[in-house]
Amino acid sequence: MIRRLVGGMLKFVPLLAALALLVPSSAFAHVEQGQATGFFTGLQHPWSGLDHVLAMIAVGLWGAQLGNPAIWLLPITFPMVMSLGALMGLLGIALPGCEIGIALSAIILGTMVVGEVRPRMIVAALLVGIFAIFHGHAHGTELPAGQSGMLYSMGFVLATGCLHGIGIMLGLVHYWPAGKVIVRGAGALIAGMGITFLWRALI
Repeated sequence: MIRRLVGGMLKFVPLLAALALLVPSSAFAHVEQGQATGFFTGLQHPWSGLDHVLAMIAVGLWGAQLGNPAIWLLPITFPMVMSLGALMGLLGIALPGCEIGIALSAIILGTMVVGEVRPRMIVAALLVGIFAIFHGHAHGTELPAGQSGMLYSMGFVLATGCLHGIGIMLGLVHYWPAGKVIVRGAGALIAGMGITFLWRALI
């Protein structure tokens, strides 16, 4: 089963490699207001902030740890709910503490991976969904007036799915003893970076 899953995911490696070429050089900063202009900008946007990248990879890592059905349910829940958050941003609906919520997503999701926490599936999906709203809102507010919100949204939803896929592929090594240490270490790194993001959001 594991071999079939890995084999299926390897089919997406060329796509992921192509998308990686689209990542802007300023990988540690969000795209500035007014620069999001369509599908390809939406495709780039989730890669443009390390806080987004790490949180989305953490979703994939955690899903891989939890196994079925979380391995596919969490990566589906996140983009679906994220779209609602993006709609809020596109409509100009305020979401107080958005950057703090994004930072907390890295801290808490990273901590879930470190502890291999196994809550009930509804709890895991709800947690992922709550954080997805903050990430989606941040993406949605980057769209300037007069541009295609639909194409932009399609782009960042696709990119988000690819980041989840990367997390899942990395997380599959947890089936081996050494792999468990690696995955939990990755979770610790994500949580640690989340603390940095939170500090920056608060100052």
